[in-house]
Amino acid sequence: VQLQASGGGLVQAGGSLRLSCTASGRSLRPSIMGWFRQAPGKEREFVATINMYVSTTLYTDSVKGRFTISKDNAKNTVYLQMNSLKPEDTAVYSCAAGAYYGSDPSRYDYWGQGTLVTVSS
Repeated sequence: VQLQASGGGLVQAGGSLRLSCTASGRSLRPSIMGWFRQAPGKEREFVATINMYVSTTLYTDSVKGRFTISKDNAKNTVYLQMNSLKPEDTAVYSCAAGAYYGSDPSRYDYWGQGTLVTVSS
């Protein structure tokens, strides 16, 4: 499985961005796709994940009510709609996929390249 992420950029605090991640390859569509982020000097952090079959979602507390993860199964794509962005959301955002539903990055099987999100104050 190959994952291709896009949609990062520079936005002012309070603004919005939408990230996309498309899965491709000969393997079956992964059952779980999620987003992680890593800010400069910090460890990778779980953001959100979604079950591609039953649409259940999981978010880290700091983004609840502001970020929404969604999917388009026909396109093998997962989205991360980010609203009310804060400077502390600045990070490289990476998508991940696999069969594990949770926040532990070590249990995801596939990773895409990161896309940088910068939120200015």
